[in-house]
Amino acid sequence: MKHILPALSYEVSALEPHVDVRTMTLHHNMHHAAYVTALNLALESTPESLRLALQAKTAEWLLLHLEKIPEEIRTTVHFNAGGHVNHSMLWQMMSPTGGGVPSGPLAEAINHAFGDFEKFKKQFEEAGNKVHGSGWVWLVKGPATDAVLQVLTTSGHGNPISEGYTPLLVNDVWEHAYYLKHENRRLEYLENWWTVTNWKEVAQRFERPRKVTELLSEVTRIYTDQKTFE
Repeated sequence: MKHILPALSYEVSALEPHVDVRTMTLHHNMHHAAYVTALNLALESTPESLRLALQAKTAEWLLLHLEKIPEEIRTTVHFNAGGHVNHSMLWQMMSPTGGGVPSGPLAEAINHAFGDFEKFKKQFEEAGNKVHGSGWVWLVKGPATDAVLQVLTTSGHGNPISEGYTPLLVNDVWEHAYYLKHENRRLEYLENWWTVTNWKEVAQRFERPRKVTELLSEVTRIYTDQKTFE
């Protein structure tokens, strides 16, 4: 089973003027698509018995089981599976009807962890702006069930699930996410991004998180010869 570029749930122009249509078109149709293509090609290059097993796994599973990936394609799979997973989540983090402030249990958790919503926003923006080169900024829930929310960053296409965290919110600070509109003004992009943030989606992830243990066992189809991974 090949990995597929997910369709956007809104038009590429729907987030204007905060995320311009040209950036959205290139970001989704070119950058994200390239990660999907490269991931599929890397998996296709493995011997047939191993290829069938790896192609049956989700991109999240690949990130969490890098030691099971052949060494010659491990770096490529890590980079492109991460790009695929991170971007797939990013599209859900934005909405034409987004913006505003979170409410309910999510808002309470943010206030508990950061003091108030404005302090959280400032920490998120500052963390994203300080990423050296390319990367991502996240709001995550820690490995413990009652863990306080945290702001983390990852370089390249790293994902906090690799460290046991549950991602709730993510923004992309690769230049291709903002350069056409904001040029080198990354902080300006981060500050403006709250106008399209999909807090409904973030709240759903907070209240019904996908546990890392579920990601560990999730597959897109059943592979009959499990001996490959024993």
